[in-house]
Amino acid sequence: MHRRMLQTFLMAIGFLFAVLASAAQPPAFLVNSDWLEEHIDDPDLVLLEVRYHPHRYYTVGHIPGAVQVQRFKDLGDNFAAPIMRFPSREDFQATLRGWGVNDDSTIVLYDDSRTALTSRVYYLLELYGFDMDRVKLLNGSTIEWTAFNDLSKEAVAPEPGSVVLKEADPALYVEWTDVYDDVLSRRDPEVVLLDARPRDMYTGKVIQHAIQGGHIPGAINIVSLEGTDGQSQKWHSPEKLAAMYADIPKDKRIYVYCHDGFRMGLAYMQLKSLGYEDVKLYNGGWSHWGNELTLPVVEGDQPYDEAFAL
Repeated sequence: MHRRMLQTFLMAIGFLFAVLASAAQPPAFLVNSDWLEEHIDDPDLVLLEVRYHPHRYYTVGHIPGAVQVQRFKDLGDNFAAPIMRFPSREDFQATLRGWGVNDDSTIVLYDDSRTALTSRVYYLLELYGFDMDRVKLLNGSTIEWTAFNDLSKEAVAPEPGSVVLKEADPALYVEWTDVYDDVLSRRDPEVVLLDARPRDMYTGKVIQHAIQGGHIPGAINIVSLEGTDGQSQKWHSPEKLAAMYADIPKDKRIYVYCHDGFRMGLAYMQLKSLGYEDVKLYNGGWSHWGNELTLPVVEGDQPYDEAFAL
């Protein structure tokens, strides 16, 4: 009897350690410079660079073989208001083909902004049905790469690709009308509205990328960039990310926005990596809401002010 109890106890302990070890593993889509060095010459690999200032692709340089992504022109709807609404399937498919992407390509993304910019590409690929097992983020950007390798200033002109995208997945995004209805009007307890911008933008102390400052009534503020390290350009551990989002239950439906579509993409990736299943991005974000003067805004550090408090 005692022996059987001991075996059961040891099996339970072993299972617990296995679960904890699995939970501590970084997301599978994060790769390091060693991985890239090993795979950079793979014939199906497409390496994409998204710099904050796109001219640095030429002046500072890029990892050899990397195709330039111009973060505004290539990743938004150039003729919408705001321009960072999601591009159409047809336009994004044409952009991907111009980068040399095929259905069986392995896409590796990096930027100089703690993966906030690459997260936009990642999200759009998922939005339009690309095989996400084939998409990787270079954790650490060029920091580790340049320790043993040089950058190139020669532009890359890939052979056109033939990728075919699907229609946008409606489960991955919301429009302003959904936010207004679910959060402001009905106060749906199953919905959490998350503002991923810096704190001073959330409170309205800093007004940027919109006429108005502040946040959408009902939004809580979790700064997605705080889940990364500014010096190493790497993601923090899963444990730190989990602590960041600890106040959001995993069974809620989460609407996320930022000002121009990058930080909310990072929040989306962070949440999904932690096991949150129902995460949607607000198409247009604060660049839309904050420029529509008839839509309500809250200033300060609380989700609601007196006008909107229950």
